[in-house]
Amino acid sequence: MDQPLFPDRWNVSDPTLIAETFSSRIWKVRLGDGDIGIVKSLKPFDDVEDELRGAHLLKWRRGEGMVRLLDVEGQQMLLEYAGERMLVDDLNEHGDAAATEIAAEVIARLHSPSQYPPPPDLQALAERFRSLFRKAQADRNAGEDSLYVEAAEIAQRLLADPHDVRPLHGDVHHENILHGPRGWLAIDPKGVIGDPGFDAANLFYNPLERDDLCLAPERIASMAAVLAGTLGQDVRIILDHAIAYGCLSAAWHGEDGNRKDEARELAVAAAIRAVRFSS
Repeated sequence: MDQPLFPDRWNVSDPTLIAETFSSRIWKVRLGDGDIGIVKSLKPFDDVEDELRGAHLLKWRRGEGMVRLLDVEGQQMLLEYAGERMLVDDLNEHGDAAATEIAAEVIARLHSPSQYPPPPDLQALAERFRSLFRKAQADRNAGEDSLYVEAAEIAQRLLADPHDVRPLHGDVHHENILHGPRGWLAIDPKGVIGDPGFDAANLFYNPLERDDLCLAPERIASMAAVLAGTLGQDVRIILDHAIAYGCLSAAWHGEDGNRKDEARELAVAAAIRAVRFSS
């Protein structure tokens, strides 16, 4: 691979590619003062606006609960080094309950008040849910009383009566929370605005390879209790957010033709639904 080109004003050196996803390449670099930095280079893809909104959210948050955005040039971001220890590593060493408590603390910091006005281009939750609504309508038209249909109704109810409306990370999970020089920080926000319960939802589906946890009623109930306490919301509402989010994620997988991951998300959503309506 050719050496990347970064803006001269960044004064970075020694780039090392540490990750590559469908949306970006992540480089570890040496900053001019000798510290480590991160460059995230976006690829051309359909949802690049998600990433750019995320950059605007990082700039607004000014390092509170999230990694700092040091600079941006086009579709390249120069970021603070957040560390390499992921929350999933802590889960593996210290258990799920400890990891959930850390995630809850990070979410509380992400949602702490700011004296600055939020970015104007954050995506409303009603727009973010469009794939779920589209899939649910297709199922209704086909006469199918599916979990997608129920989840869309739950999402509409949540949107109609939000607990609060504020800027959201939009993709909080065990590999997007890292530990480094400033403690636990979230990375890779999507830049959304809406009910804070949405930021709790993806945790129920993670870690992705731990269905022994994600499908366990006891884990679902305990995680919901912790996150409800953090966000000051009813446990049932937190579970509603989780059901809606999981079916949204499944709808995205369905649009991509990824039937395996679609089925997995629906299975976890069904397990959450069972806990939600068990009392």
